[in-house]
This record gives sequence, C-alpha cells and structure tokens, in this order.
Amino acid sequence: MITNSYNVIGVMSGTSLDGVDLAYITFKKEHQWEFQIHVAETIPYSDEWLHILKQLLHFNLNELKQIDADYTLLLSDIIKKFVTKCEEITAFAGIDAVCSHGHTALHQPEKGLTYQIGNLPTLTKLTNQTVVCDFRVADVALGGQGAPLVPIGDALLFLKYDFCLNLGGFANISTEIHNERIAYDICPVNIVLNHYIQPLGLNYDDKGQMAATGTIHQDLLDNLNALEFYKKTPPKSLGIEWVVNHIFPLIDSFQLSTQDILRTFTEHIAIQISNEINTKQSATVLITGGGAYHHFLIERLQSHTKNVLIIPDKEIVEFKEALIFGLLGVLKLRDEVNCLSSVTGAKMNHSSGKIYNP
Repeated sequence: MITNSYNVIGVMSGTSLDGVDLAYITFKKEHQWEFQIHVAETIPYSDEWLHILKQLLHFNLNELKQIDADYTLLLSDIIKKFVTKCEEITAFAGIDAVCSHGHTALHQPEKGLTYQIGNLPTLTKLTNQTVVCDFRVADVALGGQGAPLVPIGDALLFLKYDFCLNLGGFANISTEIHNERIAYDICPVNIVLNHYIQPLGLNYDDKGQMAATGTIHQDLLDNLNALEFYKKTPPKSLGIEWVVNHIFPLIDSFQLSTQDILRTFTEHIAIQISNEINTKQSATVLITGGGAYHHFLIERLQSHTKNVLIIPDKEIVEFKEALIFGLLGVLKLRDEVNCLSSVTGAKMNHSSGKIYNP
C-alpha cells in the first residue's frame, strides 16, 4: 500500500570491505522527501569473510552460488541483530521493508553481467521481513551500467549541493546538467589504498598519515592519469576486475615503497576528482564515504580546486549509501523510478529491484 511515511532498514556493503552498513530510517514525503536516521552502525567482517570477499573474482559460478547462500545467512543474522537493537534503543515503529544492496561479486555490464551476493529470496524468510534487493540486474538487462545507483537519492535528498562525491572503494560523483542528473565512477580510492597498506598489518591509512610521508613518483602518476578509462565520457562505471587488470599490475611494475605508492595514488585520485568538479565554478561539493576521513586526500583535492568542499556529520559521511538504498527500496515499493537512464545509460528510467514478501 502506498503511504507517505515508511520505516525501513537500508543495508549496504561496498568494495572497500569496511563491513555491512545498516541504517534504520524513516522517510516521509510531503512536498519533497525527508528522512531521519534513527540508528546506524557498521558490522565489520570476520577475517574469514574478508578473505572470501577479496577472492570473489577467482571463484567459479557454482562456488559463487554456495558463497551467495552462505553470505545470505550471514546477512540475515546481522539484520536480525540490528532489528533487535533498534527495538531496544528507539521508539521503534516497525519495519516496512529491509532494502539491501548485497555485495558485488561480479560487475561486467559490457557483457550484460552483474552479480550481487546476499540477494536470495531466502533473506526474507530468514529475517521475516519484506525485502527489496537486487537493484542492479534490471538496469544491466536494459543496457545500462547497473551503476551508480545512488544519484537518484542525491537528486531527491541532497539537491542543494552542486556535486555529491562519494569516496568509497571507488570515487563516484553526481550532479545536475541541463536539469538532468548525471553520475559516474571517477577512479578507484580505498580499494587501492587499503590494498597496499594492509600487508603492513593496518586496515587503512588513518587520516592519510602514511601517504603524506611519501614522495610522488612522476612516471607512475603520468601512467595512471593516461589510462583509457579516464578518456571515456559518462555513463561509465568501474569494478574490481578493472582494478585487478589495470591498476595493480601498473603500480607493481614500478616496485616502489608503500609510502610512495600511497602518496602517488592519492595525488592521482585528487587530480582525477578535480578534473570533474572543476567543470563548475564556485560549486559546493558534498563529500561522503570513508575517504572523507583521509585528511591528506582532502587536502590534496582542495589544492587542485577553488570549489567548496563540504564534509557533513558522521552519520551522513558513513551511512549515506545505506540511507539511499533505503530510499531506492521505498521507491520500488511505490513502483516509482529509482534508476535513471541519464546516469546508467539504460534504455529508459525504471523502477529497479526485486520485492520478496515473507
């Protein structure tokens, strides 16, 4: 039934592998959509699951199906515990739906392929909740990139900003051009930075302190900036496969110290992002995702632009994607457009995702 108020749980797991982000949210629509995040938290992955998720590219289809089943069990357990917490610490008003992205195992839209684990119909039985999930598949079937999906939320919830920039596993951005929402992936971020610091026993480069001690290797920087992807026009999206095939071999060929790799790649990120946000002058740029805490990256980005960089409160920085997947689920329940052809390149705007009822 279509109403003007929804209580949902948004669930997101990204390529940076920080863990599963969950947010209990109320959405209300009067003249426009408004939201309130009541509870939000990130559940880190175990070492075993981190190892599995890092190796997803190397499993065959049958192995992926078993991992999908196991991951769905993991996700259901995480969701049920989160629901219990919400019941205990909030004026709990029930749940209309769990809106879950799952975790991307394969993303090759040029081959008509995208696969997110954790979107099996059993999720609704295991959680005893209505579940809205699997948002990417329908878009790819319509000839789209299946990504990015967050820009519909940028358009409906954060329209006052000229750019919405997310710094997660990848940097992606959305903006309005000629009254049309345009969005695309820019370059890898945490998926590369974390990869090179983790052998040192660290999960990430805290505030970019190690990157700040390194030296830019100009030849590597020039090679990175010359990659063919950066010459393409939107719509365009990136997946871990592209990083494995193009980024890691290139960086490794230079045999640099960890500090110099981090310093060089941080500069690469700042240059690529500034190329995009400098297309508008005196613009406001909302920055979210884990990369917003990489102080050195933000410093380098600011050195390449005169635009205003805005880092919002912790709740939005860390849980904006979970928030917006909650909204995608609400729009699907209302059979309203939640996927924009101007963003993904699909044949038409559409209402993407699957609804499973208990």
